[in-house]
Amino acid sequence: MTDTGAIEKVAIIGSGPAGYAAALYTARADLSPLVYEGFAWGGLLQQTTDVENYPGFPEGIMGPDLMQRMRDQAARFGARLETDDVTKVELSRGGGPHKLWVGDDVHLAQTVVLAMGAQHRKLGVPGEQELSGRGVSYCATCDAAFFKNAETLIVGGGDSAMEEAMFLSKFAGTVGIVHRRDEFRASKIMLDRARAIPNIEWLTPYVVEELHPAENGSLGHARLRNTSDGSERDVPITGAFVAIGHEPQSQLVQGQVETDEAGYVVTQGRSTKTNVPGVFAAGDLVDHTYRQAVTAAGSGCEAALDAEWYLRDNPQRLDQPAAAGTATA
Repeated sequence: MTDTGAIEKVAIIGSGPAGYAAALYTARADLSPLVYEGFAWGGLLQQTTDVENYPGFPEGIMGPDLMQRMRDQAARFGARLETDDVTKVELSRGGGPHKLWVGDDVHLAQTVVLAMGAQHRKLGVPGEQELSGRGVSYCATCDAAFFKNAETLIVGGGDSAMEEAMFLSKFAGTVGIVHRRDEFRASKIMLDRARAIPNIEWLTPYVVEELHPAENGSLGHARLRNTSDGSERDVPITGAFVAIGHEPQSQLVQGQVETDEAGYVVTQGRSTKTNVPGVFAAGDLVDHTYRQAVTAAGSGCEAALDAEWYLRDNPQRLDQPAAAGTATA
């Protein structure tokens, strides 16, 4: 095990909009942040095609292009980008430096910004991965405008699925809501609103068994299975939106910072502070509700400012020696 010796002022774990915004702001504050951007840097936007709702791009921008620009901007002001994954952390509750492992190397940091994001929960059915971005989407508010007058499906039964369906109904010709039971987890008010929209159809009790391409290679139809009698039916569609929840990528810090029952990191009030001094969390890792690139970037800015103010108010802690157990082995 190798200890680098130096104590970083700011270490950022993650590289979606929240991570790169935190990197930009801390870099401009002359804190020289070390960003563990991971091998899959860029987050969910790397899997997105046209982004039309990010402010400042009236003609839209491709998701990977947007992330490259954010990455370049952070680097321009001095953020140090390490394209590797943090494999383990040991967060200090006593004000000493936090330890972060990348393989066998141990890095020390006075403050840590957690920005590991969340992943869309997948259906896990044949055709889903191959048709992702070619008719299969995980965000109706992001992609609905590309499905004007199209035949579409929403898969899910909670409030998020109803919200996605209602938004999509403004663009699509029809929206079929696929759910495995006749009963829904969604609140009554959300169900009533969705049921009042004429181009929303209800496909229950069904599950998606397979997704199949059309001749042009994009999504062509979904095969559904009735959970009551086992019968199957093919539904012609060009869009399928999966709204069965998110999985926050908080495994790295489970048991060390407070998380809720769903695994989202809990922050204090309107801040990005966690229950561990000097540790902040931002983006989809903490966001149950909005989960947009622009809100993630905004919370990354907040985390950067919170980290900067923490260092301002605790200058003596920068000079503390490394905790025991971090020497070269």
